[in-house]
Amino acid sequence: MQLQQTINKKYGLENHGIKNVGNVYWNLTTGALYEEIVRRREGLILHRGPIAVKTGHFTGRAANEKFIVKEPSSESHVWWGKVNRPIDEKKVDFLFLRLLAYIQGKDLYIQDCYAGADPKYQVPIRIITETAWHNLFARNMFIQIEDEKKLTNHVPECTILNVPHFHANPELDGTNSEAFIIVNFGKKLILIGGTSYAGEIKKSVFTILNYFLPRKEKVLPMHCSANVGGSGDVAIFFGLSGTGKTTLSADPERGLIGDDEHGWSDHGVFNFEGGCYAKVIHLSPEAEPQIYRCTRRFGTILENVGVNPDTRRVDLDDATLTENTRAAYHISAIEGAVSSGMGGHPRNIIMLTCDAFGVMPPVARLTPEQAMYHFLSGYTAKVAGTEKGMGDEPQATFSTCFGAPFMALPPGVYATMLGEKILKYKSDCWLVNTGWTGGPYGTGKRMDISHTRAILRAILNGRLKEIKTQEDPFFGLHIPESCPDVPKEVLQPKNTWKDPAAYDTKAKELAGLFHKNFKNYSENVPDEVKSAGPKFGRD
Repeated sequence: MQLQQTINKKYGLENHGIKNVGNVYWNLTTGALYEEIVRRREGLILHRGPIAVKTGHFTGRAANEKFIVKEPSSESHVWWGKVNRPIDEKKVDFLFLRLLAYIQGKDLYIQDCYAGADPKYQVPIRIITETAWHNLFARNMFIQIEDEKKLTNHVPECTILNVPHFHANPELDGTNSEAFIIVNFGKKLILIGGTSYAGEIKKSVFTILNYFLPRKEKVLPMHCSANVGGSGDVAIFFGLSGTGKTTLSADPERGLIGDDEHGWSDHGVFNFEGGCYAKVIHLSPEAEPQIYRCTRRFGTILENVGVNPDTRRVDLDDATLTENTRAAYHISAIEGAVSSGMGGHPRNIIMLTCDAFGVMPPVARLTPEQAMYHFLSGYTAKVAGTEKGMGDEPQATFSTCFGAPFMALPPGVYATMLGEKILKYKSDCWLVNTGWTGGPYGTGKRMDISHTRAILRAILNGRLKEIKTQEDPFFGLHIPESCPDVPKEVLQPKNTWKDPAAYDTKAKELAGLFHKNFKNYSENVPDEVKSAGPKFGRD
């Protein structure tokens, strides 16, 4: 049976310098890509239709293998440092030539699509992969072009060449290992090799958008989920991995705009993507019913998820390969998802943290200055046992703008834009702790998800805004005195500890870590934002 393809006749592979390859598969549908995946033995079709794949050595992002090409057009704008590390342009050019030689004679898969749901800010992109399953990932993750005429005349502004079986030579190429993720802002080209983890594709596109949209379009890129209520009230949820960003935004009573990456323009909020990439380890049909259903449907890619080889049934509690098991699916799989991927200006901005110290309140209202402070801080905590080499105590983690690995410009650029938009559109800002209460990890317990959901309901329906607050003596946060369907004693974290003196000690410790981290941004931050952090230990 002949594959049905929409071939791009206007801008072909020769425009990328790609020649003498094998079969080229253009814009295959999901069904056709399933056939290719099975034919090439890249994955297994499971019970109820999802497809399971394994990524090999890399089961998460290879943060140490990502580089930004140091070239004239972007060199003075990039936030250089341990996150955005430079690589020599000439070395990358030579690596690219060797990569082109490697793919000669090989079959390639291409998806032409968009990044950005708002037509005014859409970026045409092209994803070229050597494997069919990565092409299906791209089809799920980005915005599909349904107009065949537009598809045949698509001219990409950004191109991703994903070749996981090609390995770099560190001595020759200037990389840290055989794996590499290289972003060239001048050429709008992303090279990925030596790793099969599909998340590198989506996060590389996000990096490109984080560089160009604030500078060219005055759009604030955000590592956040977003949903909308029946009255058109939009909420956005910032948060690092493990804080509940995806779970809490997938609310059956609200429409999901997107689960991970958005832009905020003068028109409102819009999704950068057309799909979701959810962490699914220990996923519960009771707590996360919408996402759970997506793990049992045709079109979903299950990445490193446990599978019974005889019954082909999924085991979401199996962490044999990794704790970072993932499901990649088109957003239309979520019932009630917003098909346009667009919404108005946020009425509520919610910053999620998973505080393993057990001292942050379950909810606090933030002033605009506090919102900028906590946005720049991007605080959460890792707990003992989650990473090799960790001790018994929780470790504070600060990821600026809740997404430091993808922020190409200095953090102050994004924080200033956020502060301006909060004031202009009168958004209410909140800090919500989904971590520990009654003590730190190992002593206290995780916040009851029913309490967290009750807090979010009260925020989103406007009731919490009307409740009087008390100022926390350590962090200066404004804690509501009550919240519907949440026990009053839960709201004040100190009251949940058996030993109040132990609480004070932990709170002082965490406040000190906030101050130490914020020194990284103090030079380019207004005084009112600097003073919006923890009250204890302030210079």
